[in-house]
Amino acid sequence: MKEIGIITAMDEENEAILNIMQDVEVIQIYNLRFVKGTIKRKKCVLVKSGVGKVNAARTTQIMIDNYDLQYIINLGSAGSINPMLNIGDVVIGKHVVQHDFDITAFGHSKGYITGVGDSVICDRNLVDKFKEKIRNTEEKDYNIKIGIIATGDIFCTNVEMKDKIHAKFDADVIDMECAAIAQTCYLDNMPFIVVRSISDTPNGNNASTFDENLKLASKRCANILKEFFMR
Repeated sequence: MKEIGIITAMDEENEAILNIMQDVEVIQIYNLRFVKGTIKRKKCVLVKSGVGKVNAARTTQIMIDNYDLQYIINLGSAGSINPMLNIGDVVIGKHVVQHDFDITAFGHSKGYITGVGDSVICDRNLVDKFKEKIRNTEEKDYNIKIGIIATGDIFCTNVEMKDKIHAKFDADVIDMECAAIAQTCYLDNMPFIVVRSISDTPNGNNASTFDENLKLASKRCANILKEFFMR
C-alpha cells in the first residue's frame, strides 16, 4: 500500500504530527529523519525539511525518490496577508505562487517560472475531499478557507511588502516552503496539497507573535489532518 507523504519545516510543526502518529519507525536518509507510521490507520511518512525553498525542494525530491507515495501534504504555520484572516485560522491551498521569483525583465509576470507557469495548482481531488470533510465537521471557533498561498525566502515583517503581495497575487497567506514543494511535485507528477494555519500577520513586530503562536498553528494543522484521515 502506498504511503502519504507529510512535510513540515520546523520542530514544532513536526512534533504536532508525531503526537498523532502510531507504530513509528525512524529512517535516516542523508541528514533527514523520515518517520514512518500510521494516522487513523493511514500509512504515512513524515519529514522535517528545514526552513526555506531550497530545503523544501530538496526534501521533497528525496522523499519522492525513496518512498512509494499516494500524494504529499505540506503542513505548518503561515503569516496572514488577508485582513479577514486571524491567528489560528486555517487555509487550504487552492494554488501557490513564488512571490519572490522575478523575470519580469523578459516580459513575464511576477512569479512566472519557465516550464511551470504563474502558479502551481494543488490537486483538485484532494482539495475537494478537504472541502467535503470541512462541510461534514462540527462548527469550529476558527475559520477555514480555500485560498492562495505565496512563498518566498523571507520572513516578512514589512507591512508594505505584505500589502503588495496580497494585491499582486490575491494571496491569503505567505510562507517560506510550500511553493517549492509544489513545484517539485508538479515536475514529478506527484499530487500534493497544502494546509497552513495562521501564526502571525506582518506588522513590524510579528516575529514575537510568530513565536507565541507557532505551537497553536502546528496543533491546528495536526487536528485538521487527523479529521481528514477519519473520512
